[in-house]
Amino acid sequence: MDLLSDEMLVDTYYAAIQFELEAEFIRMLAIEMKRRSVNPEAHKITA
Repeated sequence: MDLLSDEMLVDTYYAAIQFELEAEFIRMLAIEMKRRSVNPEAHKITA
């Protein structure tokens, strides 16, 4: 997961939720964001 930038991590997290991917994958992304102290709301793009 270290290969993903913080922005790409957040984008992947929201895409995983949107496409209803495996709950375990979403949980792993959330754990990694917490480990990095990344706030997904701060990176969320409003369109």
